[in-house]
Amino acid sequence: MDAGVELRVVLADDHDMFRTALRHLLEENGPIRVVAEAATGEGALRSVHEHAPDVVVMDLSMPGLGGVDATREIVAQSPKTSVLVLTVSDDASDVVDAIVAGASGYLLKSASIEELIAGIRAAAVGDALISSTIANRLLGHVRGQAQVPEHAPVGRHATQLSARELDVLKLVAEGLENADIAGHLQISPKTVKNHISNILMKLQIDNRIQAAVYAVRQGIV
Repeated sequence: MDAGVELRVVLADDHDMFRTALRHLLEENGPIRVVAEAATGEGALRSVHEHAPDVVVMDLSMPGLGGVDATREIVAQSPKTSVLVLTVSDDASDVVDAIVAGASGYLLKSASIEELIAGIRAAAVGDALISSTIANRLLGHVRGQAQVPEHAPVGRHATQLSARELDVLKLVAEGLENADIAGHLQISPKTVKNHISNILMKLQIDNRIQAAVYAVRQGIV
């Protein structure tokens, strides 16, 4: 998606002042237009049905229908709308729940406006952004749950990956962004993006976060 294309966003958070401040920051630093705000998960669902936004910026802790359940409903009912979680919780189980529900990215409210806009733009094109701190916590949690032997055989889909694609997947699982992967492997960011697209297609998964989780569970990293 062209960086100049205006993105239509719904803000879902039960704190009015936070939503108001966030709306101003996003629209001042866009191009982003906040088409609706919601204080509950139910309100987020209604806003999605009414406005069909590109992205919902979703808090996890809201009265009534929580952010995880709202995310699951939005992904199921409105597949053209992506959900980016923006919350205070850095708990690994919350991250896992949100990603499993279909969230395209997970950021903390301490993130900069630049990081948030990058996360919104990534979500809008079907990619996923997650801070390195959260990524490390998530993958550590997955490692603890998976208990993968050091030399476990890789899954059937992983055997379809080329050596270079495996290199890229390992770095994705370490929480590196495309530019960092490009520098590490001495290839262009566009080539990294193409490799990631091929990885997602071959593994039959939706985004880089799921790819990272897959890599850990399969013992690739």
